Amino acid sequence: MFDSNSLTDKQISAIHLWASEGAQINDIQKRLVDDFSINITFMEARFLVLDLEVEIIKEEEPEEPEEEKPEKIATGEVHVVVDTIVRPGAAVSGSVEFSDGEKAQWAVDTAGQLKLDADEPGYRPSEFDVQQFQDKLREQLQAMG
Repeated sequence: MFDSNSLTDKQISAIHLWASEGAQINDIQKRLVDDFSINITFMEARFLVLDLEVEIIKEEEPEEPEEEKPEKIATGEVHVVVDTIVRPGAAVSGSVEFSDGEKAQWAVDTAGQLKLDADEPGYRPSEFDVQQFQDKLREQLQAMG
């Protein structure tokens, strides 16, 4: 096992310098061999860095580009679909696509309350879209009997 006490002040300073320049443990291990003919294992290099309290600068992982949401195509119309199989706890349920392309699930509970669950958190349809949604929903429900 390699002993950090066998290093000279010059070697210790070099290790600190390499680390400050961004060298990782494997880089320090290689440079000890190349510059000072000190052949140590990776594990010994890890312990050496700990013993000497060398601060290794973590390599920054490249930032992944934020996932772009597909552009919604505004149709200018509200499309309402009534489910053929009603969701549990609802008298009637379905989905809606608003004129701006945003989609939501809807349900009318047994007390007649309309619940709207948009795919986009915090989404609020325009008053015009809400009116169109209610009108189209009423038409479809009347057609169903």
